[in-house]
Amino acid sequence: MDAAHALIDWSPLLRLLGLAAVIALLPLSWWWLRQRGAPLPRKLAALTALILFLTVDLIAVGAFTRLTDSGLGCPDWPGCYGELSPWGAKAEISAAQAAQPTGPVTHGKAWIEMLHRYLAMAVGALILVAAAMAWRARDQLPHSPWWATATLFWVLVQGAFGKYTVTLKLYPAVVTLHLLGAQLLLALLVLQHESFRARPLAVARQRLAPAWVAVVLALVVMQIALGGWVSTNYAVLACQGFPTCNGQWWPQMDAAHGFTLLRHLGQTGQGGALPFDALVAIHMAHRLFAVVLVLALVALAVALRRSGDAVGRRYALALGGLLLWQLASGLSNVVLGWPIAAALAHSVGAAGLVAVLTSLWARLRQAQSVTALAPAVARRPAGGGAVGARQPRAS
Repeated sequence: MDAAHALIDWSPLLRLLGLAAVIALLPLSWWWLRQRGAPLPRKLAALTALILFLTVDLIAVGAFTRLTDSGLGCPDWPGCYGELSPWGAKAEISAAQAAQPTGPVTHGKAWIEMLHRYLAMAVGALILVAAAMAWRARDQLPHSPWWATATLFWVLVQGAFGKYTVTLKLYPAVVTLHLLGAQLLLALLVLQHESFRARPLAVARQRLAPAWVAVVLALVVMQIALGGWVSTNYAVLACQGFPTCNGQWWPQMDAAHGFTLLRHLGQTGQGGALPFDALVAIHMAHRLFAVVLVLALVALAVALRRSGDAVGRRYALALGGLLLWQLASGLSNVVLGWPIAAALAHSVGAAGLVAVLTSLWARLRQAQSVTALAPAVARRPAGGGAVGARQPRAS
């Protein structure tokens, strides 16, 4: 990229926003036609489910962008060389590709990066619509629209992370935070969806505490962070073979350099080349923590299976299926040399675990609220006013 060209160029912003609005109108129109005449909570739940689907797609496209080294396909932000699309920047991209045919800027990589940005902005537009509708009709909803507000706030933060991913040249800590931010956005959308549906989960009566689910969810997020650190540092192939690593059960590792967070890609904190043993340490940390996570997920799935509740058993089946999916895709990354299909499957499976566990936690919390409100409702005089603010509805 020309040194005189700014890393941040706001000139195409209005055109980008217009394009994002047009893209968002397509799924929004489909949702509106399908939900005509439905109660408002159901409408908003369906809209949030649609946004959830598109957010999982966005996570997959983001992973594909990273896996194809397309994160700097357009090396400025938010447009591409100050243009709406790579078509407008054809001359600049051609010059960069001629100078470095396998470099970070090529026509293909530019389109991958911009498609990721287009989808991200469209998802942001849909989240804005959902938040505005939730606040406008807040008196008709079973819960406060604060989850919708938090989701809107966080999608703006994610946009900032996307900007710094480009302007800081794929700084590993920023890229990993961007990945974690996408999972948080997904979790917020799930919480928003469950708040609109208000479906307390009966397995709460089987003494399955939401805190237990929260601990397992925290372990999943930790493993995603370690996996993101592996991916952003290109450490997937640092260990050849499984279950050993490069023929050893405990290979030589350099965790001090590997887990120095404030450093540039491929460098140590002091600016030297990152040693190979540091990449091995990053890879092995992800493998070892996977053992802890597998045990936790199996224990939770067994507890749900034994809950005696059909919905709890469906959650157990979902967790078991996602766990097998993650083990198969993770092993495929190692033994098949990091194929893009397996890497994408691994990223989507991680998002699935976050979504399922967040949904489970939200419904258990709703059940706790119903249980806590039940004595007050029972003591309420006949014909008396409501006890407290809007109450979650059992289903």
